[in-house]
Amino acid sequence: MKALFKSLFLLIFVTVAVEGFCGPGPFTVAERSDYTSTSSYRDVISFIDELKALSNLIRVETIGRSVNGYDIPLLVIGDPLPSQSCLEETDGRIVVYIQANIHADEVEGKEASLMFARDILQKDDPAVFKNLVILICPVFNIDGNEKISPLHRTYQNGPVNGVGIRYNGQSLDLNRDAMKAESPEIRGLLTNVFNKWDPEVLMDCHTTNGSYHVEPVTFTWMPNPNGDTSLISYMRRKMMPSISKTLLEKYKTENCFYGEFVDMLKPGLGWIYEASHPRYLTNYYGLRNRLGILNENYVYADFRSRVQGCYNLMWSLVDYVILNKSEIKNLITESDRKTIMRGLDPAPGDSAGIEFDVRTAGDVTIRTYEAELVSTVDGWNNYRRTDRQVDVTVPYLIDYFPTSRVKIPFAYVLAVNDPDIINLLQIHGLKIERLNKSSYVEVEKFEVVGLKASSRLNQGHYTNTIKGSFKKETIEFPEGTIIVRTSQPLANLAVYLLEPQSNDGLVVWNFFDRYLVPQWGSGYNDLPIYKINSRIDLQTRAF
Repeated sequence: MKALFKSLFLLIFVTVAVEGFCGPGPFTVAERSDYTSTSSYRDVISFIDELKALSNLIRVETIGRSVNGYDIPLLVIGDPLPSQSCLEETDGRIVVYIQANIHADEVEGKEASLMFARDILQKDDPAVFKNLVILICPVFNIDGNEKISPLHRTYQNGPVNGVGIRYNGQSLDLNRDAMKAESPEIRGLLTNVFNKWDPEVLMDCHTTNGSYHVEPVTFTWMPNPNGDTSLISYMRRKMMPSISKTLLEKYKTENCFYGEFVDMLKPGLGWIYEASHPRYLTNYYGLRNRLGILNENYVYADFRSRVQGCYNLMWSLVDYVILNKSEIKNLITESDRKTIMRGLDPAPGDSAGIEFDVRTAGDVTIRTYEAELVSTVDGWNNYRRTDRQVDVTVPYLIDYFPTSRVKIPFAYVLAVNDPDIINLLQIHGLKIERLNKSSYVEVEKFEVVGLKASSRLNQGHYTNTIKGSFKKETIEFPEGTIIVRTSQPLANLAVYLLEPQSNDGLVVWNFFDRYLVPQWGSGYNDLPIYKINSRIDLQTRAF
């Protein structure tokens, strides 16, 4: 009897303690531990099971399976729930995809997204369900997450009981894998989220590593100009400022656009976002003519503030999308239409960047701290934050623009029947075709004059820099040759993957290495990608 009384007392105590700082459960590990711990995979699955018992407005799908054999969960939330296959074109709702834990040592998005899913279901807000279908992957990098230890990211301000590791079970950084798609996680994402659900909006959650500032939440938009620049302009001029204002005024969360100081000792030089390559997931998503948001929560803010700020950002995003649903849908529909029409008969001026520089997109105000330079015992110089807080208004360097361009063709010809390349193009969702019959076609071929591999491995690759020039030639291509037309919605992605001099394409990531160097002798073979620049009557069939 005494044991029973003791058990009941503990149950009541824990219940009162938890409900004292939260609404109705279930509760995340972060909440239950007073933000000293983060969730394991088992914790996440247990929480999801509780959500399923709580509501019939949630379904769990599988994005894929990690290297170590864990199923990657995808929460589908809607009223009504869409079918298992996809969202019907006539549905009218916008699909928002929130992803966390792509780097498993950056964990606040994992906790915040679970809290967000719970509260979406419990609030049962008609405005949310009328306008949105919400997809959430709370733990994308499961293999990294299962290595939770207090020895990881020790400079980070909590959780004190540790976090996972950055990379997956292949030692790959999943946020560098969007183009080459070597990991099962990214391949599953492309197949079972992007191609299947085609979300209009993506938010990918991270933790910062850079400059000192007050704001616990930072975020920004996809900046690569080879996507539809009207979408970049829309996010820069309207969507992101509006979300920032809502986050501050409605949810009382200080925030700024993501970046770091060019020089922490000279903040006036600017606040820069340096990653424009589409290997980064949000930048990749812009190439698909969709809206990609990078969330970076401030590493030196306490864990509770980071989780709560990330949670509030999710609500700020949902608030905006509900109010601007028609505008977003129309913008994206128009982007796809323009992309398809351009590819039907490319104009001489239709081009894509292969080299880029960055300029200011206007000024931003950052609530920073003065920093000083200190020397470490091993002779390195580090920055150290002082207690002198100062607000600075500085140029925001995020407006990337091409400094070198190439013409966008009518179609690409892939002259090698390489299953790895073909499979990758299909995983990305590109439409590929085959020639119905042997055909003579005037093309531009790329004559290689130089190929230099990087001196250091990058994600398991000695990445390539290629030099050469295009030369016109009429070539007979046999029946069955692979054709990739640019009159398709994902044409900007196709161009980035297949252009010889692309800074993040298949040449860079070694997909064509075996074809470029002769087995005997010196010099280089022609790259087996050819460009059909002008519209012609190509007799093709589906692959």
